[in-house]
Amino acid sequence: MVKQLLQKSEKGHVIATCRKPNEASGLLSLKNMFAQRLSILPMDVTDESTIEASAKSIRDRYGSLNLLVNASGILSIPDVLQPETTLLKVEKSSLLLTYEINAVGPILVIKHMWPLLKAGGGTGTDRDVAVVANISARVGSIGDNRLGGWHSYRSSKAALNQLTKTVSVEFARRKDPVICILLHPGTVDTDLSKPFQRNVPEGKLFTKEYSVQKLLGIIDHAKIQDNGKFFAWDGQEIPW
Repeated sequence: MVKQLLQKSEKGHVIATCRKPNEASGLLSLKNMFAQRLSILPMDVTDESTIEASAKSIRDRYGSLNLLVNASGILSIPDVLQPETTLLKVEKSSLLLTYEINAVGPILVIKHMWPLLKAGGGTGTDRDVAVVANISARVGSIGDNRLGGWHSYRSSKAALNQLTKTVSVEFARRKDPVICILLHPGTVDTDLSKPFQRNVPEGKLFTKEYSVQKLLGIIDHAKIQDNGKFFAWDGQEIPW
């Protein structure tokens, strides 16, 4: 996502956040290539003080934002967290950890970046609004749930969907020049999906580059009427 944002335009700045910037080899490589246009800030979505500090740093240096992508997420951790195949395997700790990272974290990020997004309002882009894009998942859809399982992950993404919709209503009511959308990237070849890729139908495991290209296409063409909507990678709306 960061790479394509930097490559698609020679103007503007991209701000990437992660827990340990000094260990983020991919971001550091991009920093060497785009030294004047990429900033890397420390942020842990489970620690609100780091979110607030990042927002202050962005405000002091840039003054505004025109796009916020919340892409942090968790599905499994070896020996700690595994997607549940039955109710008998559901544990309180798994539910709370997944909810904290997948739902609470992104909303706290929006909370602190909101003034910056209002200040940006799409200025300097082809849009007339700033965009918040929360990366969700089709399995967070209640209407589309026919397989069950993955209780923690499904419910955390459903919570993210509801929180995003609620935020979008407030943006609209206040007439802020900001919209909030949800994006399902498809099943992407990342560390998150690796343990489960054997079950992915042929042709449905996307490269990171392909998925990001599709998601950025949706973001670039987002309009005020899209506020609060849930889109798949191909632009189709997903039922709640």
